[in-house]
Amino acid sequence: MRFSIIATIAAFVLASAAATSAQAQSRVRAGGLSCNLSPTVGLIIGSRQQIQCTFTPGSGGPVEYYSGHIGRLGLDLGITAGGRMIWGVFARTSRLPPRTLAGTYVGASGDASLGLGGGANVLVGGSNRTISLQPLSLQGQVGVNLALGVASMTLR
Repeated sequence: MRFSIIATIAAFVLASAAATSAQAQSRVRAGGLSCNLSPTVGLIIGSRQQIQCTFTPGSGGPVEYYSGHIGRLGLDLGITAGGRMIWGVFARTSRLPPRTLAGTYVGASGDASLGLGGGANVLVGGSNRTISLQPLSLQGQVGVNLALGVASMTLR
């Protein structure tokens, strides 16, 4: 059972990443986004999770702080104690104006936990949909859950 859950998530993530790979190739890495995730309870068809994020520009500019939330619509069962998500931030240029990451991102999301767990997300958005968060984010969490579906993330 555990293997089939992991295989399903992997297939979902790979299909989503392939769909966005052409778009990501025309962009350069502008920095990294690290987010702390609040605890969450899956509500069968969706969830909402608060986040606190730090953007570190690759060009050596000042660090920026964002708050916001991630919402999921789709299968979402279980409870997590929170976690951490790390993204590569890609844009048309490596020098972004201040607060460029503020906005709404949409895409696909999948994660699973049985004790320790992880997940992957494919999101595009931000300022006029010009920012792409690394096709596969790294996520670590503790809990018991399974979530697959459409995700939206808002940063302010």
